Amino acid sequence: MLTKRIIPCLDCNLSVSGGSVVKGVKFKQIRQTGDPVELAEEYYRQGADELIFLDITASHERRGSMLDVLKRTTENVFIPVTMGGGIRTLEDMQKALHSGADKVAVNTAAVKNPELVAKGSARFGGQCIVVAIDAKRNKDSWNVWIYGGREDTGMDAIEWAKKMENLGAGEIMLTSMDRDGTKEGYDLDLTKTISEELDIPVIASGGVGNLNHIYEAFDKGKADAALAASIFHFGTYTVGDVKKYLESKGVPVRPVDY
Repeated sequence: MLTKRIIPCLDCNLSVSGGSVVKGVKFKQIRQTGDPVELAEEYYRQGADELIFLDITASHERRGSMLDVLKRTTENVFIPVTMGGGIRTLEDMQKALHSGADKVAVNTAAVKNPELVAKGSARFGGQCIVVAIDAKRNKDSWNVWIYGGREDTGMDAIEWAKKMENLGAGEIMLTSMDRDGTKEGYDLDLTKTISEELDIPVIASGGVGNLNHIYEAFDKGKADAALAASIFHFGTYTVGDVKKYLESKGVPVRPVDY
């Protein structure tokens, strides 16, 4: 049986001197939480299965991604790392992968140029291509938002996820904008619906506040991985705490040297 993955997410704002990990609520009320390299190394020590770096203002500011932070991180962190934000071309993907990333995540760029996903998958392999979907409820469905949650595309998130799978995406990182930073739990309806529609892995994101929320992402949401930020950044739980709880509930996880 495949183990379920626990993935700390480091949203980074490079406009802060030296770069800082930040966290907000519903993509607003942003506050700093720490140095990205130091936090990455700490989560690696705690037993994280993967890490995701998201340069949250790169697309909005129309600039490149945070390759220096990525290089410094991967010198001492030896688990898969995904880099997202500011990746618009195959060359951007190649630079991120050559700087130490194992995967690249695209959201705005995929919407603006869906063929980027197909071409990236063909050149680097589908396992390297993560499509990030920021979804916000629109009555009985969910819309895809881009530019760091600043623009509603009007596209249906479920249909978009299916299209991305068909174009070669290897994984979907699915963030509920309605739940982001609220600590009210993942949007299980959204997560379950997309997980059951796709054959590729889905990472649940947005809203985790306690250990049971992560269990629900796997049990009710049918996710393959759970992404969390606030509970780790503010010291509410460690990755080890999460895995111990999941083990007690019968969820298969990669062991941690407690």
